[in-house]
Amino acid sequence: MPYKEREINKLYYTMGEVTEMFEVNASQIRFYEREFDIIQPKKNKKGNRLFTPEDIENLKIIFNLVKNKGYTLQGARDYLKANKNQAKENQRVIDSLEKLKQFLIEVKERL
Repeated sequence: MPYKEREINKLYYTMGEVTEMFEVNASQIRFYEREFDIIQPKKNKKGNRLFTPEDIENLKIIFNLVKNKGYTLQGARDYLKANKNQAKENQRVIDSLEKLKQFLIEVKERL
């Protein structure tokens, strides 16, 4: 059986890691934290935000709605209140398709 790299899942992500993931400023992440109640990062004794994987998934959903689909902040809030489970499932599908796309790109480069 060939060796397969395990995906490392962290319990918490720092603000720097999150801003790097989404390629945005920390101020935009803090703004979305204030605007959307589904993003609830923990804070350590210093006050640094620590984001859970669930927070990251919620941020992905919000960025998809606002950046890709063109929702306003209020529209995204309303959509999430009405269709939270559907939005999470849609994001899972998008993530799996992006992984497949990346895999196919790597295969193409090796040819």
